[in-house]
Amino acid sequence: MTTGVRRRMGVEERRQQLIGVALELFSRRSPDDVSIDEIASAAGISRPLVYHYFPGKLSLYEAALQRASDDLAARFVEPHEGPLGTRLLRVMRRYFDFVDQHGPGFSALMRGGPAVGSSTTNALVDSVRQAAYVQILSHLGVTDPPARLELVVRSWISLAESTALIWLDGRRIPREELEPQLVNDFAALAAVSAAYDEEMAELLRGALKDEPADGPFAHLVGRLIALAS
Repeated sequence: MTTGVRRRMGVEERRQQLIGVALELFSRRSPDDVSIDEIASAAGISRPLVYHYFPGKLSLYEAALQRASDDLAARFVEPHEGPLGTRLLRVMRRYFDFVDQHGPGFSALMRGGPAVGSSTTNALVDSVRQAAYVQILSHLGVTDPPARLELVVRSWISLAESTALIWLDGRRIPREELEPQLVNDFAALAAVSAAYDEEMAELLRGALKDEPADGPFAHLVGRLIALAS
């Protein structure tokens, strides 16, 4: 992101450059530990010029979070092709790619940093969750979800967030294990709900009817049978 030499940029081009530089720095370290001087140095400009485009670190931080949240929300976009379990696994791999590459930035987005309590930050986090929710419903072919399905999907999104945040603290479990585990968590949550509600049972049967014998959901069933025996 460092320019190396100073050159004149248009207003929007310079703003986007500063957002990119800030996001790169915030991705490596906590935003609390990144100074305006560091951002200016990485961008190859003076500290006063940073303030010319952003009134303070908070506004630059929120702009960087906006870009990060847009990127993270896009990770849930997946073509409606193939079995549901395989699609969700691809989503989780892209999700953990982001978490892996932008650990401190992801933590800042979900937990809050200099902008903790900011309505803007809260709205960005909510927008990521809502984008994920809408995408999952679209894969289930549902536009008007029943209450139990909404509970399952939103609970699963929260589970994915908390799992990723815990994983970042030491990365003690290989992400190659966590990704399919989260896919299976979705199936497990849906199955428990289906056991109590026929509408959910019908939705689950429809979602799983094309699952292959070697897919992630089938692996879960096999493991549960082995555990019970």
